[in-house]
Amino acid sequence: MQRSSDAAFLGVGVGLRPKHYPRILETLDPAKLGIDFFEAISENYMVPGGRPLRVLEEVRGTFPVVLHGVSLNVGSADPLDPGYLAELAALARRYEPAWISDHLCWTGVDGHNLHDPLPLPYTEEALAHVVERVRRVQDRLGRRIALENVSSYFAYRADAMPEWEFLVRVAERADCGILLDVNNIYVNSVNHRYDPYAFLEGLPRERIEYVHVAGHYRQAKDLIIDTDGADVIDPVWDLLEHTYRIFGVFPTLLERDFHLPPLKQLLGEAAHIARLQEESHAHRHAQRA
Repeated sequence: MQRSSDAAFLGVGVGLRPKHYPRILETLDPAKLGIDFFEAISENYMVPGGRPLRVLEEVRGTFPVVLHGVSLNVGSADPLDPGYLAELAALARRYEPAWISDHLCWTGVDGHNLHDPLPLPYTEEALAHVVERVRRVQDRLGRRIALENVSSYFAYRADAMPEWEFLVRVAERADCGILLDVNNIYVNSVNHRYDPYAFLEGLPRERIEYVHVAGHYRQAKDLIIDTDGADVIDPVWDLLEHTYRIFGVFPTLLERDFHLPPLKQLLGEAAHIARLQEESHAHRHAQRA
């Protein structure tokens, strides 16, 4: 199964959002922007032509890109959408992304898209169902995909294993990668009252392809809403730093989808990721010396 050769060389990325197109196109220089790659929402570029594809073409001429989807619906009981997979495959052939990723969840049923990543029951039956579908997706695309752990606000009585075990078993049995969202780990650790560091310790390094870090909204003391629309808070930065400490540095994307600030502000947070990566590299080098 195909894997990207670009992945090992990427450091810090941000999302490719229309609000920031003008500034990005003015400065198509990784050194000046201080980032290494862009992540594009797959569905936004599944169009026959127009500005989005022109921008993606120009950006891809300088930067590696990642295609991150929100509509694969891999956990649903609905049949996989062959039209969607054909469009995704065509997009991947045209832009040769470093990774194709989506969410370990379901987003709709009976043909209705709920436009929200909903959690799966962590059961043997759900595991077998998802593994079979991921294998079919990867066969259709001719490459491995990465699945992201999602934030959630409810759990199923039928759950038979912790979230991280379900994630790992899907990745290993389907032979896919993991897109590790450390903000979602933190959100769920509060909402479902578990130790976020235990989640990290339960993961195999070799399955992690890249990392998301983002902000959220605290609705109440014991309820956090994942918005990807706020600044990253210190406990999430701490989790990211711990991720680097136990696994080494992974390519990391600063995810911001709502309440978008000017690009300059996002690049400031991206620079913080770069500093954490540099510190982790230095620490590991000192340990080996």
